[in-house]
Amino acid sequence: MTRVLLVLLFSLPVLIQAPIKAQAATEKFASSVVADEMTVNPDQNKLWRTGQSKYSAKPKSMWELGIHGGSAFIAGDVEAPFPAGYGVGLHLRKAINYTLSWRLDATYQSSKGYDARNYNYLEVERTYGQNLADEPLLVGYTDETTNDDNIHRNYQNNLLAFTVEGVLNIGNILFHSPSNKWNLYTAIGLGVNIPDVGVDLLDANGQLYDFKSVTEGIDLTTKAGRNDARDNLKNLLDGDFETPGGVEQDVISFGDYKTVIPHISFGVGISRKLSKRINLGIEHRILLSDNDLLDGFEKQNDVATTSSNDIPHYTSIRLGINLGSKEKRVEPLYWVNPLDAPFNDIADLKQRPKFDLTDSDGDGVIDMTDQEINTAAGCPVDTRGMTLDSDGDGVVDCKDQEPYSPPGYEVDHNGVAQIKKDYLSEDEVVDLINQRAAVMESNLNWFLPMIHFDLDKYYVKPEFYGSLQNIASVMQSHPEIKVIANGFADNRSSSEYNNVLSFNRANEAINYLVANYNIPRNRFILRFGGEETPIVKDLNDSYKTTETEEYKHYMNRRVEFRVATSTDTEMSRPAGPDAGKNTPGSGRPGSKYSGNYNSGY
Repeated sequence: MTRVLLVLLFSLPVLIQAPIKAQAATEKFASSVVADEMTVNPDQNKLWRTGQSKYSAKPKSMWELGIHGGSAFIAGDVEAPFPAGYGVGLHLRKAINYTLSWRLDATYQSSKGYDARNYNYLEVERTYGQNLADEPLLVGYTDETTNDDNIHRNYQNNLLAFTVEGVLNIGNILFHSPSNKWNLYTAIGLGVNIPDVGVDLLDANGQLYDFKSVTEGIDLTTKAGRNDARDNLKNLLDGDFETPGGVEQDVISFGDYKTVIPHISFGVGISRKLSKRINLGIEHRILLSDNDLLDGFEKQNDVATTSSNDIPHYTSIRLGINLGSKEKRVEPLYWVNPLDAPFNDIADLKQRPKFDLTDSDGDGVIDMTDQEINTAAGCPVDTRGMTLDSDGDGVVDCKDQEPYSPPGYEVDHNGVAQIKKDYLSEDEVVDLINQRAAVMESNLNWFLPMIHFDLDKYYVKPEFYGSLQNIASVMQSHPEIKVIANGFADNRSSSEYNNVLSFNRANEAINYLVANYNIPRNRFILRFGGEETPIVKDLNDSYKTTETEEYKHYMNRRVEFRVATSTDTEMSRPAGPDAGKNTPGSGRPGSKYSGNYNSGY
């Protein structure tokens, strides 16, 4: 049987080669995404993601339901042929941690054995002093006056076993790949078995078989001879196995009739992951119990080479199916690499780009985001690097001899208002003051920050909470103004999709300010621009980008804020499909500016 086990073990890759090739074409074993809600302690996991806790929370994992079947035999006093029998069963397995799990197993095994050599009880008695009364199977069927007491031992064993096992797996703690495809494990457990053993000694008339014909003319010293004898024995028997295998009084068991026997189980196996739902493996298991009657006969005598306890063996092919929602649970932890998340974090830190802080025109806005890269020296600029024109007269402040010219008048080339008369009426003075106040209020938009978003997301990132607080402070100190939230997207995906995504981003920013700072919703005007007005232009629409290109895409995914004018109106949600996600986690492929999509950030 050792050779058979080795053949089965080495044949496993061949048995599953076809499904593996088919699977490889449709699924990659990528890193598991573990969102906060997929852990036993979402609050702890959130703190870990933001660097406020040293350890992540333990993921919730799926259960494994398994079915198995294979070859079974009894290693005992009676030789078992191959194949000796079969076994079938079910198991339920749950991970305790990444290396240890528990398993509840129910197995039914049926096997037979046939002894090619004859067995003479009288000769045993004469040679070894063994009392025939110790073999209750033959009482009434032996004749001590003759030497005609040769039989050929045989049996059929039907055994039902229930076992609770601890399973120790090795192979999922990996340093060079995100997850394991093979899993080697050992199992040890406790359980009970219920054997039903029968021996075929009597023919259809209830008489002891004439076993002489089994070995007549056969040389039992050769393998071929023993095979012929076993074939003769099988042909002689009617297969009824009518005689109970006996009950050994010294067996440790439950119940007076020795029918429920406790056992210890030992197993070793290897399994192959075919997908995140299915795995296939091979396992060999033995049951150890204080029972020498599982093959119907006790050990022949003190000098016999067989064991004093019979041992059931079971080699099975096991199909495991993972139960549970992929959105709420990860795979069983014995298929998850516990080093995957920290390795992803380390790789993310190593890949963060060194931003180019070059500011060619010295205006305080780096070239990467400067929309006017050649600003004249000494000219004040807004947050985009554009030269300021505070009074909107077409002459920039650094060249305007009157930076705050009264509105409504023409200006000369120096930006000076051309007022025709020497004095103003009272109404004109009041109107001028009001217009100047309106101009000053409109300039508040130069100081309202913008916020940025992860790829295909519209949730507000924690690093922009401070920026939104600044906007709230301006609105609270100026209750008379309204603010426009204008959403934008990068140029990847369709225009319709990006318009909806831009709308979602502006709406989410407004909702945040309303919910957290008690600012009335009617003080906001929602607008969106999709991908049409990027900060950084002329970018390709591929998801495979360099670090610098991806940062530029990141700058275009934004919501801008400015003080509204009397002509600004709100835009309703555009037609188009649902766009983006409102939670961190996996989404479209991208880069580190898309959130940590490899580990669920």
